[in-house]
Amino acid sequence: MARTKLYTGIYVALFVIATMQVAVEQIGLLESSYMLALGLITVFSLVKAVVVAGYFQHLVWEPRSVTYVMLLGFVGFLALTVAASYSIL
Repeated sequence: MARTKLYTGIYVALFVIATMQVAVEQIGLLESSYMLALGLITVFSLVKAVVVAGYFQHLVWEPRSVTYVMLLGFVGFLALTVAASYSIL
C-alpha cells in the first residue's frame, strides 16, 4: 500500500509540473521573455527527469556509485549539447 501512495504522489507531482510547463507557454511568456520561458521549462523538465530517474529507474534504492555514473553521463550530455549549440551559433 505504501508503494501505491508513493507512486500516486509521484504521478501527481509529474502531472502538476507538466501543467506548469503548459501554463508557461499559455500565459505568453514565450512572446515577452523567451529566455525566461526557456529557463523555466528547462528547470521543470530537469526536475521531472530527476524524479523519473530516481523512482521509476530505481536510482533511489541503488548504491550511490550508480547514481554518480548516471550523473557523469548527464554532465557529458550537457557538455556535448553546449558544444554543439556553440558551434551552431
